[in-house]
Amino acid sequence: MPRLTKPRALPPGGTIGLAAPAGPVDPDKLATGEALLREAGYRVARRDDLLARCGYLAGDDARRAAELADLWADPEVDAIVCARGGYGCHRIALQLDPAAARAARKPLVGYSDVTTLLLWQRRCAGLLGFHGPMLERGDGLDGEVVEAWLAALSGRGPARTALPGEGHGGGRAQGRLVGGSLALVVASLGTPWEIDTRGAILLVEEVGERPFRIDRCFAQLRAAGKLAGLAGLGVGGLVECDDPRYPESDAREVILEAAAELQLPVVTGLPFGHVDRNQIWPVGARAEIDGERGELVVLERGVARP
Repeated sequence: MPRLTKPRALPPGGTIGLAAPAGPVDPDKLATGEALLREAGYRVARRDDLLARCGYLAGDDARRAAELADLWADPEVDAIVCARGGYGCHRIALQLDPAAARAARKPLVGYSDVTTLLLWQRRCAGLLGFHGPMLERGDGLDGEVVEAWLAALSGRGPARTALPGEGHGGGRAQGRLVGGSLALVVASLGTPWEIDTRGAILLVEEVGERPFRIDRCFAQLRAAGKLAGLAGLGVGGLVECDDPRYPESDAREVILEAAAELQLPVVTGLPFGHVDRNQIWPVGARAEIDGERGELVVLERGVARP
């Protein structure tokens, strides 16, 4: 695995490149997001075919892979923000050039299906990325969310950032942040971008996965040795993860049961994922998790400032 490095900070008035590496993009939500970025003082760049549609994909695999390659290669583009998730990043990951991504050193932002790109970038290119909001949120991207987003990409934000949650004991520990969508974390197993959890704080979130599927994901991670050696576990939004057939089962309780035998700090209810205020965090950055206080503190910025 390449030595970990940070992307260059987004400069004031810089250019943000938009990518659609997964599902097709809603043009109205895209327009709303673009306007917010311009109002914040940044230029926006995107390919003319970003709104392409091929079933459940934003155009064919070649288009989506070439889009990322173009954004890495364009010297005018300073950061890359994904327009939406959905599905499709797994299909193009093997077509991407880790050397190009590492040489470009541009912040990449996304979540959900973009978890695959963030894990790929971390493992194959040795580059930090950002788990954070995408333009698909449309009107949900209010000024406060956008400001926190841009502060993280530009390095203007505080070096230490606290995410509050609910503690479940286990003391306190430090490690590098890894994770994202639980289903995509599990889907990375056996690939070149397989998640590395050794000494790490694993952060997971999900949408639309029923408790038994979440149970299966943790069983798979345990069998693959990915839970052994964890420093801590943080859980973000678990949205629409109930099951009307088994109303007594609860997604959060399933995760807590899986974590009980690990005897490590656990915090649930962290503000990230498919929630209204999806707080941005740097994948690969050092952090501290406190299972007694119920808090995750990111200990460093995710970008290198000039």
